[in-house]
Amino acid sequence: MRQMDLTKGRITRTLLLFALPMILGNLLQQTYNITDTLIVGRFVGRDALAAAGSAYTLMTFLNSILLGLCMGSGVLISVYWGKGDIRRMKQGIFLSFLLIGGLTLILNAAVFLGLDGILVFLQVPEEILPMMGSYLTIIFWGIGVIFLYNYAASIQRALGNSLAALVFLAVSSVSNIFLDLLFVLRFQWGIEGAAIATVISQAVSGVGMFVYTLWKCPWLRIGREDMKWDFGVMKELVHLSFLTSVQQSVMNFGILLVQGLVNSFGAVVMAAFAAAVKIDSFAYMPVQDFGNAFSTFVAQNYGAGEKKRIRQGILSAGACTLVFCLVISAGVCLFARELLLLFVKPGETEVLAVGISYLRIEGACYCLIGFLFLFYGYFRAVKRPGVSVALTVISLGTRVALAYALSAVPQFGVTGIWAAVPIGWFLADAAGLYLMKLKKRTGKKEVL
Repeated sequence: MRQMDLTKGRITRTLLLFALPMILGNLLQQTYNITDTLIVGRFVGRDALAAAGSAYTLMTFLNSILLGLCMGSGVLISVYWGKGDIRRMKQGIFLSFLLIGGLTLILNAAVFLGLDGILVFLQVPEEILPMMGSYLTIIFWGIGVIFLYNYAASIQRALGNSLAALVFLAVSSVSNIFLDLLFVLRFQWGIEGAAIATVISQAVSGVGMFVYTLWKCPWLRIGREDMKWDFGVMKELVHLSFLTSVQQSVMNFGILLVQGLVNSFGAVVMAAFAAAVKIDSFAYMPVQDFGNAFSTFVAQNYGAGEKKRIRQGILSAGACTLVFCLVISAGVCLFARELLLLFVKPGETEVLAVGISYLRIEGACYCLIGFLFLFYGYFRAVKRPGVSVALTVISLGTRVALAYALSAVPQFGVTGIWAAVPIGWFLADAAGLYLMKLKKRTGKKEVL
């Protein structure tokens, strides 16, 4: 599995070839997340579906902290790789592993100790509380291997290899489906069986990806000469990693706040939201991964000083995103009911009605979030991760504030929560475009 040089070749073709394994990999990851929801919802029951769905939102938030840290370090590695500065790149790998690995241990201990408080914060209904607590207690054991996977995958992608992660996720996804069926249907372990299946599958991809990186890339192995404190490297690493992590986690923390609001509407809305969010995430996940691939493309060309290629890449990425989102929006809006029936029994008419409303409101606006992912990737790649944080705050701040405000109005109710989302996306897109053009007009040093 070779590395791709993103500073050469036809731009659209290069971007798509690099992004495709990332897209397929995350779709596979979503597949085994959806497998839990599908099997739990169809064979354990509505309450179990609500518990697993609410837990999924929490785990997405926790994972986003680690993912952001790894993505930030990956940008720095991409820039050094584009410059051909191998010495500083290896120092960056060493320092980032120590930094992110240590933070992973702290995060893992914190969630175990604070589980009861987390459940209170999420306003989990009494009838679902024991089930969700059991599920999370098992799921939390997988946080360490999630770090290993994201860290190794970020290094490989930074160097232009997006295929390795796909292979390990494929094996992990197949394992998860098999174990879900075995533990839930055969052994009758209920929601705990789904959690165990998920943790084992995460271990397969995490440990496998990390061992592969050490084995197949011996030139990346750290020697004593690389185990040095370099203030310049650490400063860049902290700046990129922490701000990217803040951007990723703020985005998902806002969703977590919305989850608490959704929970306050009861088990029916919780179950509908759990199913609809899985479909929603599956639908726009490809453009999120395309945005991450675009970020690596910009970072390598930024390091190599290829300004014209970056400008051409922006136009190409924008066109690809627009076409894809229009197609996906049409599919989700037209087949909302059929998609929900994968998770919900036909007799659950209330759950279906709420879920369809969500999907048709969100699904019509995927272009907005597609462009937002491109803005995130661009500003992160040109070492302006603070702008990505600002855009996230605009998007999620609007979403949370409007969700609470509109849902309190009887005429809107839970529909107000759904309507708040695309409004937040639109405002963040407008701000991103303005900030990109503003930097160009002020004459300050910039890629464009």
